[in-house]
Amino acid sequence: MNEALRQALTAKGLHEDDVAESLSVDRKTVERWLAGRLPYPRYRELLADLLGVDESLLWPQARRRPAHPSEGTTEVQAVYPHRWAVPRDEWRRLFESAEHEIAVLVYAGLFLAEDLGILRILADRARAGVAVRILLGNPDSPQVARRGADEGVDDAMAAKIRNALVLYRPLCEVEGIEIRLHETILYASLYRADDDLLVNPHAYGVTASHAPVLHITHADDGDMASTYLESFERIWLGASPVG
Repeated sequence: MNEALRQALTAKGLHEDDVAESLSVDRKTVERWLAGRLPYPRYRELLADLLGVDESLLWPQARRRPAHPSEGTTEVQAVYPHRWAVPRDEWRRLFESAEHEIAVLVYAGLFLAEDLGILRILADRARAGVAVRILLGNPDSPQVARRGADEGVDDAMAAKIRNALVLYRPLCEVEGIEIRLHETILYASLYRADDDLLVNPHAYGVTASHAPVLHITHADDGDMASTYLESFERIWLGASPVG
């Protein structure tokens, strides 16, 4: 519970609906903030201005530290030793929180496609106006074949992608969701919900599920998240839409 935020709202005579309308977000999003969820940087700034208080008083845990005097700032929310160590609920919370954009960049990402709850969330967010973009590896590409060989699973990698495509097929009928196939050497899998980003760096000879995951927040242009987001856009532009 963010008691400081609740007291600031009370002092201003504002309710959840007032904040939702002022910031153009859902009431449920405001309720999550009051329950203790950390808002994205731009919403923290807007809320602090709306309430007339210093941002650090509402979210002291969100104070940013410069990565380098000449660089911008970034926020590392969490580090997981393996992708399988990320709690299942965290994946759902990530995508449920999206107000503007969801983006996924993987070779297969079969663990997401097999989760009916995740598929429903993606469809629901798209119907609410959130742009959903999913990039999968082309199962017939040499890059996927090489990744399968590097992981020691060979043709199983391409098979996983084909399975994911079958499971994602119903999403292709939902307006606002687009799936494309890429043919790139993928150095990291990316999972984005607005300014929140889960980065799963790849390691040679190690399956993605056993590689670490960084939960970072996009705070400023030129920060750590910007590098990955720019990479996603390059791959998206060169990828082929799934019919």
